Amino acid sequence: MSDANRTRLAHVRETTLGTTPTTPRMRTARMTGEQIQFMPQTVQSNEMRSDRMNADPIQVNQTNQGAVNGELSYPVDNSPFSDWLESLFCQVWDNTPTFDNEGTADSVVTDAGTTTDTYVVASGGAAVVAGHLVRATGFTNAGNNQIFRAASSTGTTIVGSSLSLTAETAPPAAAKLKVVGFQGASGDLVAVADGITSTALDFTTLGLNVGSWIKIGGTATGDKFATAACNGWARITVIAAQKITLDNLPTGWTTDAGTGKTLKVWFGDQLKNGTDTIGQTLERGFLAQTTPTYLISRGMVAGQGEFRFESEQIATWSITFQGLTGEFTPTSLDASPDAATTNAIMAASVNVGRIAENGAILSDKNYIRSVTVSINNNLRNLGGIRSDGLVGPEDIGKGSADVTAQMETYFGSSTLLAKLFAQTVTNMNIRIAKDSQAMVWALPRLTYTDGSANATGKNTDVMLPLTATASIDELTSSHIMLDRLEYYE
Repeated sequence: MSDANRTRLAHVRETTLGTTPTTPRMRTARMTGEQIQFMPQTVQSNEMRSDRMNADPIQVNQTNQGAVNGELSYPVDNSPFSDWLESLFCQVWDNTPTFDNEGTADSVVTDAGTTTDTYVVASGGAAVVAGHLVRATGFTNAGNNQIFRAASSTGTTIVGSSLSLTAETAPPAAAKLKVVGFQGASGDLVAVADGITSTALDFTTLGLNVGSWIKIGGTATGDKFATAACNGWARITVIAAQKITLDNLPTGWTTDAGTGKTLKVWFGDQLKNGTDTIGQTLERGFLAQTTPTYLISRGMVAGQGEFRFESEQIATWSITFQGLTGEFTPTSLDASPDAATTNAIMAASVNVGRIAENGAILSDKNYIRSVTVSINNNLRNLGGIRSDGLVGPEDIGKGSADVTAQMETYFGSSTLLAKLFAQTVTNMNIRIAKDSQAMVWALPRLTYTDGSANATGKNTDVMLPLTATASIDELTSSHIMLDRLEYYE
């Protein structure tokens, strides 16, 4: 007997497409269901028989494809969902400097506090620069878990000021240091009409990206602008040494000298569509069976993805994979895969902080009831006559990266309809956040390509469903971008 509630989906990233790493570290995926099809493909013989009978069907290939569905939560780095997003975007995350023991104590982060105000890392510490905000988590001593402004660094050290650390010579498996933002010295960061300027801090050294979203201001009075309208979310359009130029500024944005303020600004990792082929091995374990069966699918590439934000519903996703080879076996690739992440599930309406079209929240009562963002990589299997004893395609080809946004809006005015007929170029961004973590989906260049307003029946609202199609945005060289902020205030 098999029970869906006893089905486990596990994942590992592949280095070579179609090849499962030796002794893989599998990670349990979160899902609401899956429709992966791993099965033989057969054809019928064309031989004619005088008794009108058929010979046995002949296997000619295998099918290895299908969707995994889930509810939206923060995509923790190296988790299945995070890797699947990379596969779908055909690009790896551009992460802020991160040092994570990730299951092995004293491996990447190797000391805290033995030297005053200092965390020690195995390598790469110089990527953290003075002014970065670093978040330390997972340490044994509670006081070592904090957010601090980096004062200096070397290849193996990250140094703050007055951190009051307790010595830990072998930080635990969960110990992690990650850059989550930057902070200016007192009075250094100033709000100007179109961005933020500095005198001492060099913005070009911080690892910022054009097109990235930032959250301006901390929770403490001294860490945010005195003018409330200058604290909030904005997008970076230009990065210069002493100025970041911004658009999508908070409503009411104005100038603020930042006098006496040690302003905190939060930013995170960024993902945008690219050209890489990123595969993974997926293992489905049917654990309710007396002897569990494990179905293993290799070379699985995310070909299509849908992300749905609907009023009064949980935000959901569906990712469809296309793969190469597979097998079924009574033995798991990893008998003890890593546990699934536990980050909170997010809902539309409650957790969506902003949906903006052309840089502003829709007006004239053209309220948005739902948005679905879709990505289609137009994958195709490349098959030949294999000589390695395996059954299945040998490679996967990619077509264009087709990105669309489908919106259901109330027909409050002709504003959006006019853009449809005029083929007006626009853009869209969706911010969803919970528990001090956020994702910002951005489609920087869109054109409305479909839509019609209709009165469908008595006692109903007239809706204007719209489809917008993405094209290349010259500023960001992308169709779609996703920012994730592991922490913000």
